[in-house]
Amino acid sequence: MSNTLDDKAYKGLLEAIRFMYGYDFTEYAEPSARRRILHFMEIKRIDTATELGRVLMNDEHVFEEFVQTMSVTVTEMFRDPLFYKALRDAVVSQLATYPVIKIWIAGCATGQEVYSIAILLKEEGLLDRSILYATDINQHSLQLARQGIFALPAMKTYTQNYLQAGGKGAFSEYYTAKHDGALFDRSLCENVVFSPHNLATDGSFNEFQLIICRNVIMYFNQSLQNKVVDLFHQSLSAFGFLGLGDKESLMFSQHSRSFAEISLKQKIYRKVK
Repeated sequence: MSNTLDDKAYKGLLEAIRFMYGYDFTEYAEPSARRRILHFMEIKRIDTATELGRVLMNDEHVFEEFVQTMSVTVTEMFRDPLFYKALRDAVVSQLATYPVIKIWIAGCATGQEVYSIAILLKEEGLLDRSILYATDINQHSLQLARQGIFALPAMKTYTQNYLQAGGKGAFSEYYTAKHDGALFDRSLCENVVFSPHNLATDGSFNEFQLIICRNVIMYFNQSLQNKVVDLFHQSLSAFGFLGLGDKESLMFSQHSRSFAEISLKQKIYRKVK
């Protein structure tokens, strides 16, 4: 099988997907998107983009697998613990001033980040008056997120992350070991709305005091990054907070002056205009 994908075939495939399914991958960072497509072709033993297009257009189940390949699902609970520590130290006290706290976790993948935020809010006494909107393009990931069952061997890493993030209790109290999985307390997701949302094509759907979108826009080209940051700017309340991944920045965004840096190192910003 050829390990290349010429420009015409690449663009034609993405346009066909956009036309057929409404999923727009045309502004994903090209090197990453090409790698993912070629990886999928290798797994499925498909030799050409034309053949791949034919399969995707005629089999929705295969297309769902393709979306899973194109979306990023690598995550863990309290990933980058100092980010969560900064949220506790610099953001939580401000969130506490709102009678109802609305939080959008965009690109939530399989949900580890959602449960991490829920635990943090619970420990700070804010979970009962918070509504978390957890969205992702990947329906399979959302299904796993709803279940709240994660690999038991990962709990060692998650516990270390939790402690470094300033956890105030025993992490093991939040889950029950079940076979080879850890089932997280259902009370953590009572105020969570899991829903599909495509950052490339879908618009704003609420006003939020905090938006977290970490390690997602790094896979987009500059044009789509600008579009997504604009979406977040529209969706944030006055003086709302935005959290990005450690390799992401607002530096080149058209809204760079609309945000103040709360923690430059942890990429936490506040909307100021």
